[in-house]
Amino acid sequence: MADIQNLQAYDPFADLGDSGNTAAQQEYIHIRIQQRNGRKTLTTIQGLPSHLDKKRLLKIFKKDFACNGTLVEDEELGTVIQLQGDQRNNVLTLLTTEGAIDKKQIKIHGF
Repeated sequence: MADIQNLQAYDPFADLGDSGNTAAQQEYIHIRIQQRNGRKTLTTIQGLPSHLDKKRLLKIFKKDFACNGTLVEDEELGTVIQLQGDQRNNVLTLLTTEGAIDKKQIKIHGF
C-alpha cells in the first residue's frame, strides 16, 4: 500500500498561492523574443521597476541599438517595451552596466 502514495496528485504551486506567484514574477525583469513574420523578430521587456522612467529608457534603447520601439500598456503585465530585432543581449548589458539593476533580477527567454 505504501507504493500507491506516489499516484497522489501533487500541485507544485500550492504553497505559493495566487498572490505569491504574481509577486515572484514581479521581482524579475523578463526579456523575451517573439517571432514576427519571416526572419523578423520582436524583443519585449517587462517587469521593469516603477522607479525607472520607461519612456526615457525606450529613447536610450532606440538610439543605442539603432532600432525602432514602442511602449505597450497591458492590464496584467503593466508597461511593456517592444523593440525591433533581437536585442536581448544588448538590453542585458545596458541595464547591468548602468548599475541600476542586478544581473540576478533579469531573465532572458527565447530560442
